[in-house]
Amino acid sequence: MTSALDIKAMDRRRFLFTALGGGAALVLAGASLMRWRGGKGAGAIAAATPTTASPPQMLLLECFADNDGHDLGPCDVHKLVLSDAQWHERLSDAAFNVMRRAGTEMAFSGPHEKPNSKGLYRCAGCATALFDASTQFDSGTGWPSFWRSISKRNVIESRDASYGMIRTAVSCAGCDSHLGHVFDDGPAPTGLRYCMNSVAMRFVAYRVS
Repeated sequence: MTSALDIKAMDRRRFLFTALGGGAALVLAGASLMRWRGGKGAGAIAAATPTTASPPQMLLLECFADNDGHDLGPCDVHKLVLSDAQWHERLSDAAFNVMRRAGTEMAFSGPHEKPNSKGLYRCAGCATALFDASTQFDSGTGWPSFWRSISKRNVIESRDASYGMIRTAVSCAGCDSHLGHVFDDGPAPTGLRYCMNSVAMRFVAYRVS
């Protein structure tokens, strides 16, 4: 005959077995979930979490050949997006101040005279084609000046209200780097003067004359 104490002891053992069995089931379920997510531990869960990083932005720019400046037509290009530290590695201090901080180099401090050879100017940050040397003229300002850009696709013009003036800022479409400003006091045929900073560009001479 089973006593009341024996019944209570059996009930306790049954309760402990049920509780431990449930906990083991949860552990096994958790382990299975981690294996399903592709690995072990917290790292596996983090790896399975969808990334929030944005995909590279594609741009439709106008591309030009280095050897003779031939227009290659519209082309898809990844927009260059870098951190400040990465830009510092890529650019000189002077170029960083102009291109990433919208600064202005000192007049007559850079190679502003029209080159003797034919060629084009590319962005110092991402190599997007910006100006053909055939459109460059001596404005007497001390900064390289052009009466048009090589393509409207490749430059961005925006309103600049800094320093109590209203101007039109010009930046590179390929990387959003500041280049200079455009004014309406240039020569024919456009009447425009794209006043650029030397450090924001690099000249590429044509290899075919």
